[in-house]
Amino acid sequence: MSDRLKAYARAGVDVDLGNKVKAGLPALLKTAHRPEVLGKIGGFGGLFRGNFPKMRDPVLVASIDGVGTKIKVAVLLHRHETIGEDLVNHCVNDIAVLGAEPLFFLDYMASERLDPDRFRQLIAGMIRGCRKAGCALIGGETAQMPGIYHGADYDLVGTIVGVVDRAKIIDGKSIRPGDAIIGLPSSGLHTNGFSLAREILFNQLGYRLDARISGGGMLGDELMRVHTLYLPQIRKVREKLKIKGIAHITGGGLIDNIPRILPEKVDAEIQLGSWTISPLFKLLASAARVDNEELHQVFNMGIGMVLIVAEKDAAETIKLTRGKLIGRIVKGSRRVVLKESKKKS
Repeated sequence: MSDRLKAYARAGVDVDLGNKVKAGLPALLKTAHRPEVLGKIGGFGGLFRGNFPKMRDPVLVASIDGVGTKIKVAVLLHRHETIGEDLVNHCVNDIAVLGAEPLFFLDYMASERLDPDRFRQLIAGMIRGCRKAGCALIGGETAQMPGIYHGADYDLVGTIVGVVDRAKIIDGKSIRPGDAIIGLPSSGLHTNGFSLAREILFNQLGYRLDARISGGGMLGDELMRVHTLYLPQIRKVREKLKIKGIAHITGGGLIDNIPRILPEKVDAEIQLGSWTISPLFKLLASAARVDNEELHQVFNMGIGMVLIVAEKDAAETIKLTRGKLIGRIVKGSRRVVLKESKKKS
């Protein structure tokens, strides 16, 4: 370590360590690359050549998000290899709902001190996610912030930029009463609802991460399931059919996210019981001291993405995505209405 940086290191920021850890990034990032990327990793900004010859009126689509308090579970388990992939998938899904193809991704990591092993796990996860989505990881920031973060705590945020031809933007404007609502299954909690889930599972029920839940696996494994990437399914449907609207079911659940794409004077009527509820969600639902509507506002409850298509296209959409018909569009006022399953007498 150079003498001039010893004082900074004693204050908690090891610049030399950061430089050493990041020295191997260019080789790692070769697998999360696109031909439009210019320059090298480590510059003041990432360079991407914006040339879209197949589009008449290209529109850039950008989004930024994090993985929330799922990080708390990763810290407890000392497992961070999937958190980076969670972040990429969440961000890609957010722009895929508009019909955008992902182009490039940037990340921000912040912690008290740089942990080289954790850094490599997070980067590996982001590279894996970018490779699957077909986008490039072109840069990021790794901040050491003693006094702001403490111990093993850290934060992780990602920014995605994609592109869509203006005429092909999916905006929900053509949604009409009678349209079908197709739900695509989630892998679990994804990256939302962990604060309430941790309160229920650890504080109320006293579960440990190595406990097995009824009908499922080890709790830690259930909580760490990777946030599903829905881009391949959306691409399949768009190649053959018109998708009128798409909602990514993140924070706010079905209740808050579907109205974001609805025109005025229509509701989304969701038929409860029309899809399979996983053991984890059954456990949370049985123990939560909240009503059914709040459950579907905090958690995705097994549906991670919603596609709205014309009734005539419902069967083909289900075949292409392996989704479920979970409801219909009806006249209303831009709300989600949960319909209870009719019980046999």
